[in-house]
Amino acid sequence: MKYSKYLCALFLAWVPVSVFAQSDESMTPEAKGLVIAQEASRRNEGYGDTAVDLTMELSSADGRSRERILSWQILESNDPQDGDKSLTVFHEPRDIAGTGFLSHTHISREDDQWLYLPSLKRVKRIASANKSSAFVGSEFAYEDLLSDEVEKFSYRWLKDEPCGEWVCFVVERIPQYENSGYSREIVWIDQTDYRIYKTEFYDLKGALEKVLYVENYQKYLDKFWRAQVLRMENVQTGKTTSLTFKPYVFQSGLTEQAFSPAALKRIR
Repeated sequence: MKYSKYLCALFLAWVPVSVFAQSDESMTPEAKGLVIAQEASRRNEGYGDTAVDLTMELSSADGRSRERILSWQILESNDPQDGDKSLTVFHEPRDIAGTGFLSHTHISREDDQWLYLPSLKRVKRIASANKSSAFVGSEFAYEDLLSDEVEKFSYRWLKDEPCGEWVCFVVERIPQYENSGYSREIVWIDQTDYRIYKTEFYDLKGALEKVLYVENYQKYLDKFWRAQVLRMENVQTGKTTSLTFKPYVFQSGLTEQAFSPAALKRIR
């Protein structure tokens, strides 16, 4: 999907929706699920780079909350063997200010992720075995921050159903990469613009763990839909993490150098 998973994101061969009506009987659920995923990814190609400021609100089960201010940059990859690169930097509060998280997604090999901790003044590589861990105490896992490359999942169309004001494809996808914390995900994708409506995440025992709600979409450059709110609810703990985005900036000239591990140490 060429976009950070839900930080989202959030945004698989192109087949117009009208073809589904003609080919449902001959297309297997697995083939249909893959085509939907490919079309969602295709519609997000060509954005170049993106930068946005956002607020993270962490809420406990008893209603207490705290806020963090951060920024997020993404660089689209033109390499068919690589996914996108993203950089997240925390600015407030003071105890986390200067913390940086860098992610490089790959198609056919393990993804790379690094965390810069200003208190230690060093860059720490995130081990693949830890990608299911919580990202800085939020309800998002490190693997949720990787760009959603189509090849990293298997797919199965389940059904079509109303979702809010839209009608959605409901697609099951199963991670094909090692050390995922999820046994499967169920994604609701609107049939008109291929925007994600919500995603359910199931833990390794098969129980529903989290639900991501994707809200308040706006269109940029007359092509790219971006959600203004991402709300991850942990149904097992009652905790919630909400991300509220300011307006996105596209194609500002970000370069590869800004997304190198060495650049993490220069964060201000």
